[in-house]
Amino acid sequence: MELSMNQQGAAYLVSAVLFIFALKGLTHPATARRGNLFGMLGMAIALAATLLGTQVQDYLLIIIAGTIGAVIGIVVALRIQMTQMPQLVAALHSFVGMAAVLVAIGTFINRAQAGTLDALLMGELSAGVVIGAITFTGSVIAFAKLQGIMSGAPIKFGGQHLLNAAIAAVTVLLAVEFALTGDVWALVLMTLLAFALGGTLIIPIGGADMPVIISMLNSYSGWAAAATGFTLHNDLLIIVGALVGFSGAILSYIMCRAMNRSIINVVFGGFGTDSSGGDSAGAVAAEKGVKSASVEDAVYWMEDAGKVIIVPGYGMAVAQAQHALKEMMELLEARDVEVKFAIHPVAGRMPGHMNVLLAEADIPYDHVLEMDEINPEFNGADVALVVGANDVVNPAAKEDTSSPIYGMPILEAGRANQVYFLKRSMRPGYSGVDNLLFYQDNTSLIFGDAKDTIEGIVAALKGGGH
Repeated sequence: MELSMNQQGAAYLVSAVLFIFALKGLTHPATARRGNLFGMLGMAIALAATLLGTQVQDYLLIIIAGTIGAVIGIVVALRIQMTQMPQLVAALHSFVGMAAVLVAIGTFINRAQAGTLDALLMGELSAGVVIGAITFTGSVIAFAKLQGIMSGAPIKFGGQHLLNAAIAAVTVLLAVEFALTGDVWALVLMTLLAFALGGTLIIPIGGADMPVIISMLNSYSGWAAAATGFTLHNDLLIIVGALVGFSGAILSYIMCRAMNRSIINVVFGGFGTDSSGGDSAGAVAAEKGVKSASVEDAVYWMEDAGKVIIVPGYGMAVAQAQHALKEMMELLEARDVEVKFAIHPVAGRMPGHMNVLLAEADIPYDHVLEMDEINPEFNGADVALVVGANDVVNPAAKEDTSSPIYGMPILEAGRANQVYFLKRSMRPGYSGVDNLLFYQDNTSLIFGDAKDTIEGIVAALKGGGH
């Protein structure tokens, strides 16, 4: 069976509509599963329409590559932990970037041999190579930072911004030269410089901004895919690339607004894991010391509470504590305690990280509230239980003008009557900024693994508490 161009175009249109429905579904946890199904169906139709099109001349290499990719994908999907999803996303972005580079170079070689190069095509190839190369190395650096292969702290040196600007300017000039002349050396140098630029743009960005960078690289990968679509004259690839590019850019903007930072500030002013402390408010608070509490203390407060608000963070993900939290929630609700979960837009290591983990534990969607919805409720909460979150509840963002996170909207957990903070140690969060909430009079820290602590609370609640 072979599809005509019109039939293939109709199939692509159906796929594009399904992808739009998928994006719409993914905007809310309650419809996310349906959104995923729309996306999977759209991709299945797109692949089938492409493979059955007149452009495919030989299926052997496609079958070999598809089989290898499928095996790798299945193995990775079965082995990957939810805590490793951010770096997996970064790795997948790098694949898209490299694919764009290879397609552009391959197309140039083929068209040069056939003598069918033209200025418009050369411009498309230049865009594909530059965007793809920046996406590739930028995503590799993000992966390395998230995986701990390299430090999450910003890597800065004198004249860094000037160097980036110079590399970008020379890359653009080489892209124009290549588009106008088809000079192979211009292509080679342009590609190498774009690879370098992807790395130098991401290394100064620290851990606190990593969720935004993941979203931004997602946008880059979309534009790389769109450029590849122009190169291959594939309408669906152009549409999908544009959807991913715009949605990633919009999400990056929303997240930056949630952090009270601009994209320019994130990309060029990264801050990260320098944990030397040093801010005056933090030093004053540190002198007060912290109060340590036990599981029994937390149970005493929570089982007689009217409302408990749980603030999950990356520590919950590392400890895999979400299922224990679900059980704790059910036990508290059986005692007529209202339980809600507070989500900050940049909690965790990627957009929606906490939502995914809570959904995995089948925690009801109506229990999970975003920052703007939940903040007014902290004043009426008897207990705020912070499970491995840090920067997103740090009052320094509101009180300390010298803090790197000053101006970032936070979850106002400190307004609760009593705050229990589950921590492994006194180390600061991913941004490296000391957390002033540790030292508030109504805050007590419970040290240890978050899952073990929550399971201890569950056991105590089952045993009747105090």
